[in-house]
Amino acid sequence: MDIRWKGKNHTHPPAVGTTPSRPARGRGGGAGPVPPRWGPGKAAMAAVRARTVLLTGSNRGIGLELVKQLLGAPRPPAWIFATCRDPEGPRAQELRDLASKHPNLILVKLGPLGGRHGFQTLFSSTADVANPSAITDAAKIVEGKLNGTGLNLLINNAGIYTPASSLESVDAEEMIRTYKTNAVGPMLMAQAFLPLLKKAAQESTEEGLSCSKAAIINISTIMGSIDKTPESFFKPVISYRCSKAALNMLTKCQALTYGEAGILCVALHPGWVKTDMGSQEADLTVDTSVRGLLSVLPTLSEKHSGTLLNWEGKAIPW
Repeated sequence: MDIRWKGKNHTHPPAVGTTPSRPARGRGGGAGPVPPRWGPGKAAMAAVRARTVLLTGSNRGIGLELVKQLLGAPRPPAWIFATCRDPEGPRAQELRDLASKHPNLILVKLGPLGGRHGFQTLFSSTADVANPSAITDAAKIVEGKLNGTGLNLLINNAGIYTPASSLESVDAEEMIRTYKTNAVGPMLMAQAFLPLLKKAAQESTEEGLSCSKAAIINISTIMGSIDKTPESFFKPVISYRCSKAALNMLTKCQALTYGEAGILCVALHPGWVKTDMGSQEADLTVDTSVRGLLSVLPTLSEKHSGTLLNWEGKAIPW
C-alpha cells in the first residue's frame, strides 16, 4: 500500500482482507489477509492483452509496481500512460528512469503543457485527478499519441488518505477534498477518456466485456464496504471510507451505463499492503498485491461488471 499522509498520491490505507488467517494487527481490523502464493517466475500479466493502458498515481507504491509489472510482462502493452502529480520531482525519479529505458512508457502530469525532461508531460502546481481542465488536456495528449486507436484499460489508482479522521475531528474541507480526489477524480477521468474507451470497444472483435477490450478499473478498498465496516471501524478514517464508498457506487453506476458501450467497470481492493509509507505489519508485499491484481484482470468478464473484488478475485459485499 502507498500512503502519503495527507498527501495527494496514495492508493489505500491498511485494511482488512477477506480471507481469515490470524487476529488482526495494526490498522487492518478483522482478520488479516492470506497472501496468494506465486511460484518462481510466474508472470501475472501473461494473459492480459490490453494494448494500451493508462493509470493514475503511478510514481510510487502500487501504482509504480503496476507500471513495472506491466512493462515486464511477456507481451507488454504497446503504450502505458502513467500519471502522477510531479513527474519531474524527486519522488518520481524511479518512474523517470523506467521511462528512459522503455519508449512505450509515457509520463503524464495533469496540467498545462510544459516540462524540461522531454517527456510528454502536463504541468500545473495545483494539478490532480480532480482537475477537470487538466484531465481534458491529458486526454488530448493521449489521444494524439494513440493516433486514431482507442484506450483499452483505464486504472484509477490515485487517491488521498488522512489517518486522523474521526467523526469528532473531520471537517467539511477534509471531506470535500478527499471526496473530490477519491470519487470525483475517477469520475472525471472516465468522462474524459470515455471516447477513447468506446473506440477501443468498437475496434475489438472480442465478444462480451474484458480488460483487453475496454475497461475501467477503480482501485478501491474493503474500507468502503458498508457491510464490512464493523470489522475495521476501530480505525474510523471517516473521510477516506466515505469517499471510497462513493467510488464503489460510482463503479456500479459506470457498469450500468458504460456496459452498453462494451466497457467493463470493476472496483478492486488490493489488500493490506506493505510499503515504505504503510504498516510494516501488513501481510502483502506490493509485489504480491500487484501480481494478484494483474492476475485477476484477465479473468474479468461481464459477470463481474459493477462488482467489488479483492486481489484474489474474491467478491466483497458493498
